[in-house]
Parts: sequence; C-alpha cells; structure tokens
Amino acid sequence: MHLKLLSLAASASLVAAQSMNLTAAITSNPNLSNLTQYLGFYPQIVQTLSSLTNITLLAPSNEAFAKLLSGPGASQVNAQDKSLVTALFTYHVLDGTYFSTDVTSKPAFIPTALVDPVYTNLTSGQVVEAVRSGKSVDFYSGLLQKATVTQANVNFTGGVIHVIDNFLTIPQNISTTLVELNDTSALGAIAQSGLSSGPLPANLTAFIPNNEAFKAIGSALGNISMEQLQGILGYHIVGDAVVYSTMLTNGMNITTLAKGDIHVTIDGDNVFVNSAKVVIPNVLIKEGVVHVIDNVLNPLNPDVKPNVSASTQKPAFSGASSASNVPFTSGIPTPSSAITSPTATASGAGGASSSGAGTSSSTSGIAMPMKTGAVGVAALFGGAAVMMNM
Repeated sequence: MHLKLLSLAASASLVAAQSMNLTAAITSNPNLSNLTQYLGFYPQIVQTLSSLTNITLLAPSNEAFAKLLSGPGASQVNAQDKSLVTALFTYHVLDGTYFSTDVTSKPAFIPTALVDPVYTNLTSGQVVEAVRSGKSVDFYSGLLQKATVTQANVNFTGGVIHVIDNFLTIPQNISTTLVELNDTSALGAIAQSGLSSGPLPANLTAFIPNNEAFKAIGSALGNISMEQLQGILGYHIVGDAVVYSTMLTNGMNITTLAKGDIHVTIDGDNVFVNSAKVVIPNVLIKEGVVHVIDNVLNPLNPDVKPNVSASTQKPAFSGASSASNVPFTSGIPTPSSAITSPTATASGAGGASSSGAGTSSSTSGIAMPMKTGAVGVAALFGGAAVMMNM
C-alpha cells in the first residue's frame, strides 16, 4: 500500500509539472532565478515563447549567467538590442520535445526556432548539436561552445526544459569563425580570390584546410592566378547542402561548387575527403557547417586516395614544398582566443578531432565562450545584466 501511495504521489507530481505553463515552470525553478528576472524585461519574448508547443527549451542557469558576466565580454556590456535578444532565446528553443534519454552518443543536429535571416542563412533554421558523452548530455553551438545539461526533463504544458550551464552562442558567419579557428590562411585566400565580395550561398558545407595545410604547399601558391585560386577554393565548398559528419558514408561522392566531386573515405573513427583528414568536424556557422581538414584539395588531382595508416598525408599538389611563412595571412586578424579541439574522433561528438587545431584534455570544445560570441551575448544585457550583478 505504501509503495502504491508513493507511485500515485509521483504521478500526481508529474501531472502537476506538465500542467504548468512555461512561465510558471521557469519562475518556480530556483536554478533559473536570473533567467526569470532577465526575461521580465522582455514580456513580448516571454509571450512568444509561451505560445510555442512541442518544444525543448535549453534554459541558461544562474551559473550560466555568472559565467557570462565574469567572462571577457562583461566589460563591453552596452545597450539592449531586442532583435539580438529575440534571436538568442529563439536559438535556445529546439523544434520538438527531446528528453535527455533521446540524446545518444551519435551527434544529432536539431533545428531551433532561430530562422531570422539576419542571424542565420539556413533555409530550415539554425541548428544545435546534441550528443551524449557518458552520463553527460551536451549541446554544441557556434564557435564550438559547449553547454551541459545540469537539470534535465523539467516538464511544462508546451514541452520540456533542460537547464544548461552555459549560454549557447549563435553561430557566426564563416569569416569570424575562420578567425577564431585560426584558419587565417583560408580566410586570406578567400579574400585574395575575390570570392568574399559576393553573398555566400545558403545551406553550404565548407571543407576548410588549416594553416599548416596551406603552408605545406606554399611553393605552389606563389604565382597562382585569381582564377586558379577560385577553382581551388570552389572545390572545397558544397552549395545548397548542409552535410554534417553523421551524414558522410564510406565511398560517398559529393559535388562541389567547382563542379568536381570529392570522395569520402571512412576508416574506423577517421574521416577523409580525397586524401585530407577531417580534424575538426561540425563547426556550426551562420551559413551551414565547416569541417576543418589537414590538406588542401586539388581539383586537378581528384582521384588521390588517403593512406589511412599514415599519421600525415602527402600534399595533393605534386612537387609542392613547404613555405617558411603561412600564405595569405597578411592583414588577416588573429584570433582573440583560438578554439581548441576536443580529443574525440572526427566522426564523433562536439566538433571533435584526433589532431589539428589545438589540444584539450576534455571534450569541452572550448573552456569558455569565445570573445566574439561572449561579446555578442553580453551586448544583450545592458541595464538588466547590471541589475542582476548587483
């Protein structure tokens, strides 16, 4: 009888939780008191969020607010921007109800409510990456920012809330992202080719060589024409198709903007495009996704195969030799705090890699919000943030 009463009490508690609207679910949670206070400055946003159904809200905890206000962007708090506030909080809303048990070790890229073209150039809206690592449920956003669920499955009438320990970072445009990845050679090549002068296509996938890859073929780039450079760069871009690492299969061919195909090889946890290894996958950007690779692809040598047992691959440009300096970086900004790559595999979670853009002793992506992302979020808070920090 006692167990039955306990079961009835638990069921009643669940029903009560599910009968709460979004506002009640947030305000009744002591871990979300800063979020409650902040959203009080934006009743229209609360009204919009409360009208949504079948959603998952990733709710920044008091800890997330504290990290933000003590981070590198705190000193640059300025006037509130309602458009940016709205974009930020709609990015924290997932389309669909996802309980923590729905998140597995295979990364899932879940559409959010962020569809404003000012902040995303994805037809179906911006996404977040969800992945389980052991007992931890993590969400990766722009600049490989990781947020971990600290309290899961808070039910309300429109869906479920997960409390997270960091704000998500709205994915930045490809230029800002390449700077923070320290892929400055690729960014400089794009600028020198003239491709940066026009609008980027929506829904793109970019396989971006790291600085070491460009340096390795430096001798072949000294007298390259703009047309040749455009052809090489176009061979790294897939238009109108956002291809995440989980969509790549062994033997797959992908047609690029240069009209040539690149070929996918998967060997265990390692992923190659032609002979280039993917060292940081799934970096979310405004326009789609970036995968960092360790070799420059050659459209005139499309059939080159990787040596899967080798730690490094030969350049795809025959006879090319390494330069003393990293090409195309003159006048290109340096990263404020370079993103370090997690230690998992390229086919795994959270922008993980087995080598490449830095090292980390965990799968945290980056230890704290990147300056560009943090400033973007801190700029939202204005007087509200100051009041909460008093």
